[in-house]
Amino acid sequence: MIDLRLLREDPDRVRASQRARGEDVALVDALLSADERRRSSGVRFDELRAEQKQLGKQIPKATGDEKAELLKRAEQLKADVKAADAERDAADAETQELLLKLGNLVHPDVPVGGEEDFVTLETHGTIRDFGTEGFEPKDHLELGQLLGAIDVERGAKVSGSRFYFLTGVGALLELALVNAAIAQATAAGFTPMLTPALVRPQSMAGTGFLGQASQDVYHLDKDDLYLVGTSEVPLAAYHMDEIIDADRLPLRYAGFSPCFRREAGSHGKDTRGIFRVHQFDKVEMFSYVAPEDSRAEHQRLLEWEKQWLTSLELPFRVIDVASGDLGASAARKYDCEAWIPTQGKYRELTSTSDCTEFQSRRLSIRVRDGKQVKPLATLNGTLCAVPRTIVAILENHQQADGSVRVPEVLRPYLGGREVLEPVSR
Repeated sequence: MIDLRLLREDPDRVRASQRARGEDVALVDALLSADERRRSSGVRFDELRAEQKQLGKQIPKATGDEKAELLKRAEQLKADVKAADAERDAADAETQELLLKLGNLVHPDVPVGGEEDFVTLETHGTIRDFGTEGFEPKDHLELGQLLGAIDVERGAKVSGSRFYFLTGVGALLELALVNAAIAQATAAGFTPMLTPALVRPQSMAGTGFLGQASQDVYHLDKDDLYLVGTSEVPLAAYHMDEIIDADRLPLRYAGFSPCFRREAGSHGKDTRGIFRVHQFDKVEMFSYVAPEDSRAEHQRLLEWEKQWLTSLELPFRVIDVASGDLGASAARKYDCEAWIPTQGKYRELTSTSDCTEFQSRRLSIRVRDGKQVKPLATLNGTLCAVPRTIVAILENHQQADGSVRVPEVLRPYLGGREVLEPVSR
């Protein structure tokens, strides 16, 4: 959540952020009104309680008519205090409810607009010209079936659409990707983490995934637990309700977990193969830093993502995501999109978001710097979302005979194998 003091001091900035996100600007005024009622009712409650305490000291000393009047006033005060207390609680609850609906403040340099209004910052690698190589590229599903690596038919039979099996070299390729990604993250100073896939409501809400993203979240009603769509959620909640000493920062974790997404808003999109699925594995980077260090940390996370995609020898571009396409928690987000030959376009493989103090305020995570205790900043960055990375590797490194060249960085994790061969020609 944002800082209420900032809302009071600069409401126009918050209105501009809401407008840039394409969200309800009227929410800002509703929140200002609720906050004013909360504060005024709190003052009223404190004044009445002070008078009540003072009266309590006077009554034992009074006699006769004076005491009767004081007792009468005490009865009235008792009712007034109770009413003021209820009014304060109601205003506070309304303030918190509205505050949780407000997205993070958009960074001033973020391009304004919707999904297609991003700005391309960098382009890396060379896109292959398959025409000059003399063959038409196959898509990842056809290649995966030739290699005995992907089985979507049995995935659908067992679990439904958008589920799949990775088999043979497909399973080995996932394990190689995960091990290589964790190795890179560990070398960069991240602590490897295996995280829970089920979290409590406060963990999911605290990271901002029960607002605009709630339609994509799986909920287990009987247990009131949520299946995570990213290990960002348990990694963010890991230090919930804690105060961290400043000299421990930055804290960097690399979480590996299964991820579950309903993909409720993607009906009819990317239905072929394993590009957009309901369950997948992912290695996620997560950082806790001092607020003044978040922009620099954001650039570091982006550099680690670029290092990873470069090591996989994939052509990709980096985009500055537009304001209307940001998640609720992100003040700014960069995506790295790899070229997918059979789609003829770049598609998102990784993203990194600077969430500033938004999540830490919701999760009550603070940093102690001397005598000062304040919220810290959190950031996240995908290192390897496995299925999409497999899609990009198969399509970009395919050869005319249906085999696939293995990027050098993965070979030590595949027993030195340089090429994935079709199981039958």
